[in-house]
Amino acid sequence: MRIRTPENVAIARREINARIARSWLLVNGTRTYLFDQAYRSCADQIVLDIEDAVDPQLKSDAREEVAAWLENTSAWVRINDRSSAYWSDDVDRLTGLPGLAGVMLAKTEAAEHITETFDRLGRSIPVLALVESALGIDQAGDIARARGVFRLAFGSGDYRRDTGTSADDLAMAYPRSRLVVASRIGNLPGPIDGPTVSNSHTVLREQSAVSVSLGLTGKLCLDTEQLPVINETVSPTASDVTWAREFLADFEARGRIVRDGSDLPRLGRAEKITHLADAFGIGRS
Repeated sequence: MRIRTPENVAIARREINARIARSWLLVNGTRTYLFDQAYRSCADQIVLDIEDAVDPQLKSDAREEVAAWLENTSAWVRINDRSSAYWSDDVDRLTGLPGLAGVMLAKTEAAEHITETFDRLGRSIPVLALVESALGIDQAGDIARARGVFRLAFGSGDYRRDTGTSADDLAMAYPRSRLVVASRIGNLPGPIDGPTVSNSHTVLREQSAVSVSLGLTGKLCLDTEQLPVINETVSPTASDVTWAREFLADFEARGRIVRDGSDLPRLGRAEKITHLADAFGIGRS
């Protein structure tokens, strides 16, 4: 097994708060040669995957490789689902690692899956619920209110396999919207959409735009080449940022006086856009 030392980590990442992170890069836990590449990428968050990406015979080795890397470097880890034979070993091995930013719990179908994972990890590590089935979508409201839940994500591929739903935008609008509504009810950040398999920038941009239109605020991705497109599409546009800053400047100049019923909704939108723009470095020279 490769031993990682602080000298191996040569650069500092631009930190984007996970609550507003747009791009979540999944990295196969057996492909250790990709870990540093992912760390150097423009991904808002890195997720080392020891679940579906890893053959059952290699899960123990992958878990150890990921644990070694987290001794010196920070990342999220996608762990095996609560009902699997691997869940207990996953949480036990990851508990206390200095670089563990959080875990993405696969195939979340109940609030208890979150709370049990959160408790086993010491009640301080955030748990991102990856919802991948009809039952998970049905229970999304309870999952979003579970103690320890950080954010919801959509496992679109497994959901399609579970339900027989096509990849058509209309067919997939319902589960995505359920996660958006559940996140709002649970007072969570917007949910993270599933990955786009195609590396076509046109397809990726279109699918990311659909996600944004439905209220999702992040996207899983499988390749570093997808990251710039996702980050751009999920971010506020330059014109939105200009409008927001001009509106806020005018609002301040008139003493923050509300003129009509549209001012407060505009104020909320403008403040959200400028917050995201500042976090993502948009519109500042």
